[in-house]
Amino acid sequence: MNKIEVYLEVGSKRTFAAALDWPGWCRMGRSEADALHNLIVYAPRYAHILQATQLGFQIPQDTAFFVTVERLAGNATTDFGAPGMAPTIDASPLDEAELTRQQTILAACWQAFDAAIALAQGKTLRTGPRGGGRSVDGILQHVLGAELGYLGQLGGKAPPLEAAQPALETVRRAILTTLTASAHGEIAQTGPRGGKRWSPRYFVRRDAWHVLDHLWEIEDRLVAASPTGDHPVI
Repeated sequence: MNKIEVYLEVGSKRTFAAALDWPGWCRMGRSEADALHNLIVYAPRYAHILQATQLGFQIPQDTAFFVTVERLAGNATTDFGAPGMAPTIDASPLDEAELTRQQTILAACWQAFDAAIALAQGKTLRTGPRGGGRSVDGILQHVLGAELGYLGQLGGKAPPLEAAQPALETVRRAILTTLTASAHGEIAQTGPRGGKRWSPRYFVRRDAWHVLDHLWEIEDRLVAASPTGDHPVI
């Protein structure tokens, strides 16, 4: 298989490794080596997310398949535990084919998250040693809040949330519409107060990471609570 281009976001406490061409495949470690190792560990789980997309994702066997093309200096967000820096490629435009591909990956992440939420409903997730950890509904509301915040970073407006329609579905439709408008150059790169908006590529990268991070959290906390210890089939 071909080499996989990755970039590293290096903070003082944490490092993220992410695949340039595969939004959402992004993992954290205490060092560069740890982050790259964790990217390999999660490759089969990422492949499972994309298995119905026919996008041709191949699972690398070890870190020798990676080529690091960019190192970014992390910030407080990095050390807090979230990727916060955009690689250079994320400033490049999206043609229609790549826009469709990015939206396909994002939709696959959303679908897998929904399946995990449905599977976990009515179940108790393992908590931390001090009893910490969100409930299933808490994770759902957290992801919804993040989606709304990310939509604003892209330049979109929060849609009215009606009781008759699931909130996540409403927000996701607004996201896809805004992504298309941004990719077509219909949204200014800076906001009315001068803040720089997220590019479409970075939006998909960050949103896919966040959705999958909580999807895998649900899976792992369900596994720990199950008698078999197996990953749930989603």
